[in-house]
Amino acid sequence: MDIRVQTVKFDADKKLEAFITKKVSKLDRFFDGIIAAEVSLSLTADHDNKKVSIRLELPGHDLIVERHRKTFEGGINQCVDALKVQIKKTKEKMRGQ
Repeated sequence: MDIRVQTVKFDADKKLEAFITKKVSKLDRFFDGIIAAEVSLSLTADHDNKKVSIRLELPGHDLIVERHRKTFEGGINQCVDALKVQIKKTKEKMRGQ
């Protein structure tokens, strides 16, 4: 799986990028057909919350999750958890077709 990290109006440090890569790459365990993951990080207007968006590219499907949290790590964790559920539902739909 190709993982791309995009930041808006700031530079992510190496530790944050490593954390993202580690967490997102674990989604391969739930579906080995993931083509790519696009992670977008940005600060909200008030700078109190961080916005995390993850788009998974699957064959014939895109799964998108967005969360606003106090930390990027918290947002990544919640996005990954939500994507696990979406992947399971998508796999069930694919089997039913």
